[in-house]
Amino acid sequence: MMPTTLQELPQSQPPQVLGPPRPQISIVSTLYRSRPFLEDFLASCLEALRRLAIVDFEIVLVNDGSPDDSLDYVLARRQDVAQLVVVDLSRNFGHHHAMQAGLREARGDLVFLIDCDLEVSPLTLCSFHDKLHETGCDMVFGYQEKRKGSWFEQISGGLFWKGFNLLSETKIPENIVTERLMNRRFVDALLQLGDHNLFLGGMMSWTGFHQIGLAVGKSQRSGASTYTLFKRVNLMINAVSSFSAQPLVWLFNFGALVTFASFSYTIYLVIRKLLFGDSLLGFTSVMGLIALSLGILTMAIGLVGIYLGKVFTQVQNRPTYIVKDIHR
Repeated sequence: MMPTTLQELPQSQPPQVLGPPRPQISIVSTLYRSRPFLEDFLASCLEALRRLAIVDFEIVLVNDGSPDDSLDYVLARRQDVAQLVVVDLSRNFGHHHAMQAGLREARGDLVFLIDCDLEVSPLTLCSFHDKLHETGCDMVFGYQEKRKGSWFEQISGGLFWKGFNLLSETKIPENIVTERLMNRRFVDALLQLGDHNLFLGGMMSWTGFHQIGLAVGKSQRSGASTYTLFKRVNLMINAVSSFSAQPLVWLFNFGALVTFASFSYTIYLVIRKLLFGDSLLGFTSVMGLIALSLGILTMAIGLVGIYLGKVFTQVQNRPTYIVKDIHR
């Protein structure tokens, strides 16, 4: 009988390495000047989870370079809340970048994204959870039926969403809030997007899947908001320029219209000169036309510059954030 060759020997299979089991849900929030809210925020999160009878969870908090003692507080709370995960970024990268970092670190089958400033109570998680399971959708997003705040905040917020939907091919429900509950396949699809100019509200709408809105009440934040008027304007510019080239199309159409009007007016002046001996031109009209032309030209160059800046940021391919430490 021939001896068994090496090729005939049974090959041992390498043991399969399984990752840690996924929590049932991850609650994700960001920290920036958040210390006054954290005690009530964590207590409300734990109460919402208790009402839902969920014991397998994690709470992911991303420190976005907060200048107060928010980081020290949440690190200390890990002594009594073992499920607390703290992601410490190397500096302040901005709200949307910090939320993206939290979504990447969240391991739950469901992910609940919420701001920790208590404008929307964490107890609304119960309503989001019921809606998701009732409808079988992939994401439940919150929206305000009536905007909170002063008349300026209400008007400016309404104009933001109307302006965005007018200028962008990606349509977003008006008055949406940060708070939303997503299943794992939606989160994984969202994190595939390679955008470096982040506007998560638009990215989530663009991702698709089955999305359903849920009206939520939003109270006035105690203390001054970190979203100043300047930041809101920048958010509007970033949102539109990241999701639509429509402003460039409008600029071309407007430029063509001005060119046609100028050409027609020139012909009119030539005809007046030939027929009546005057061109109806004076110093005031000349300066007015020059100022108008310079204004249009400056605006056009600035608009093109914004889009070129977006291209430059994208091709640099720098990470959208840098994690310094993760306490898990």
